[in-house]
Amino acid sequence: MNKNLGTIDRVIRIVLAIGISVLILFSDIPGTAAIMAGTVAFLIFGNGLIGDCGIDAMFGISTKKTCAYRPGDKTNV
Repeated sequence: MNKNLGTIDRVIRIVLAIGISVLILFSDIPGTAAIMAGTVAFLIFGNGLIGDCGIDAMFGISTKKTCAYRPGDKTNV
């Protein structure tokens, strides 16, 4: 599994998931909407923790910065 989420993207997903969870816990989102929002929160929280998003991978999207190796460069070793 290749990681395709950068640090900022991961933090945003985790904060968003926690925000949705707080809204559900304090009953601002009722019933079926709470179940759907909880599922979405669970998924994006998991993506943020793992650093991989399958939907992003399907579309070839990656927010992770890669470090290019240049022969002779001692900083990338």
